[in-house]
Amino acid sequence: MKNIAQVGILALVLFFSGFSAQAQADRWQQKVNYEMEIDFDTEKHQFKGEQTLTYYNNSPDTLTKIFYHLYFNAFQPGSAMDLRSRWLPDPDPRVGARISRLTPSEIGYLNVEKLRQDGKKVDFQTEGTILEVQLEKPLLPKEKTVLKMDFEGQVPIQIRRSGRNSREGVDYSMSQWYPKLCEYDYQGWHANPYIAREFYGVWGDFDVKIKINKNYVIGGTGYLQNADEIGHGYLPNGQTAKEARRDKLTWHFKAPNVHDFMWGADGGYKHTSLTRPDGLTLHFFYLENEKTGEWAKLPAIMDEAFNFINKQFGQYPYKQYSFVQGGDGGMEYPMSTLITGERNLRSLVGVAVHELMHSWYQMILGSNESLYSWMDEGFTDYATNVVFNHLCEKGLVGNIKPQANPFAQTYGGYFNLASSGKEEPMSTHADHYNTNQAYGLAAYSKGAVFLNQLASVIGKATFDKGMLRYFNTWKYKHPNPNDFIRIMEKESGLELDWYKEYWVNTTRTIDYAVNGIETADKGIKISLERVGGMPMPIDVLITYKSGKKEIVNIPLDIMRGSKPREDQSMPYKVAADWTWVSTTYELFLVGNAVDIESVEIDPSKRVADVNRDNNVRKL
Repeated sequence: MKNIAQVGILALVLFFSGFSAQAQADRWQQKVNYEMEIDFDTEKHQFKGEQTLTYYNNSPDTLTKIFYHLYFNAFQPGSAMDLRSRWLPDPDPRVGARISRLTPSEIGYLNVEKLRQDGKKVDFQTEGTILEVQLEKPLLPKEKTVLKMDFEGQVPIQIRRSGRNSREGVDYSMSQWYPKLCEYDYQGWHANPYIAREFYGVWGDFDVKIKINKNYVIGGTGYLQNADEIGHGYLPNGQTAKEARRDKLTWHFKAPNVHDFMWGADGGYKHTSLTRPDGLTLHFFYLENEKTGEWAKLPAIMDEAFNFINKQFGQYPYKQYSFVQGGDGGMEYPMSTLITGERNLRSLVGVAVHELMHSWYQMILGSNESLYSWMDEGFTDYATNVVFNHLCEKGLVGNIKPQANPFAQTYGGYFNLASSGKEEPMSTHADHYNTNQAYGLAAYSKGAVFLNQLASVIGKATFDKGMLRYFNTWKYKHPNPNDFIRIMEKESGLELDWYKEYWVNTTRTIDYAVNGIETADKGIKISLERVGGMPMPIDVLITYKSGKKEIVNIPLDIMRGSKPREDQSMPYKVAADWTWVSTTYELFLVGNAVDIESVEIDPSKRVADVNRDNNVRKL
């Protein structure tokens, strides 16, 4: 009996160990399918909608409540977005106090009129941009429920992301336009009020029908299902649409496995497309005039961008992507983006690449942007710099030449933040930064530095493999910071938790110095110092008067290893570990100090050292 009991206990241990391991690799995800039909009144800028939502509870929890986002309600005087914008010391100039001055015909709103769960009426209440729903019947683990809703909305004037009548003359930028289910994950519900930050959503299939004045052209998320009826440039080989004898047409789109649905509409859109050899079709919707002339160059440029991105960062999984001229600069959505179009070529390509790269780090990986905005914006900024430089190398961005260091401006943004006195840890919830400056530079610049600097820790080739592994492992799974750093640990064989904890959870800065070069009993002694509060492994470039150069890598003891050789053009060796608690280090080399011309810390300039003046010492 004892042996049987031991076998039973061992089996249970193995079972739960396996379950835990599987849960880490295949974290459960909720799923929601939307069926929506809206009837749009372009005279009043209003619409009525019906939504059938099938919600699959793949969590281990029983849900008694659910929550929806009602984003358009932010565009009303006295909303959380309005109030926060007016008391922030550095409000977004696109918002400022504009919401407070909106008239009833200019505001946005989403009103839920009826809501039933599996045919039975449920209680609900609206709290600003959140709809709180008390389920009539608890939703058990591994079960689904159907929620049917009647709603109405009004499109606000263009202020932030969504809206009508943008400054470039686009009639409708329809993002965050429908009641959208909040995400429930291993951390619980994420029913964050909308104050102009980013988004977090549940993946599922969208089936959307938009009934609108027949003169309008629509582009955005999803595959058009009735091109033979709608036409407007969607049909191949010069085919024309069936004659429309109605005042309105219904555009029918389907979008598989996405977590949002955006569309833009205008009667004057020019629509062009390019179908790649891999079957991906790129669509372009813009108002053709003297200020949008560079749009004609976008198809060829973005075709090459996809060639490069698919190899460098992972394969794009959909068969369509749309670039749609809208309002508010640039904003990413599944299978599409809204971008302002009156730009020079450099600006147009830059914003198009940036918003496209969000398809990898937000639309497909889907990290919680409220909690980890830098995992989307920072990663996207990093990739944008890499892709844009590649396009310049190909000669596709006019006469703009590739940069030797495409991250110089990014690091400059971080250095400005670190010296401003306003920096907050990147672990700060996006809605709760004290200034827009602190949020923006942390999410974009410091987030991008996180990646480029990590390549100096583990080696560029290892880093590139890790980025691909990260995408392929965690796509459609909402990864968090630990998920990312564990991928890089597995790829490099190094311990990297210290790097994440310092860079993400603190505002400590990096500063290393060369304090002295002298001849000692053991040969050449180079005295180094860690001045800043964050420890880092460092590369030291030794340049001799003979012209010889060598790289010495000094790992941290808490890495439990070192990176491989990166530069094959010069000798490379790994020195003894620098103990992380020590602020000083002595590097010994064979020879005489008089033979040295200079010693430089971090010659590749990938370490975000806030004081480079003390990085180099010459004899």
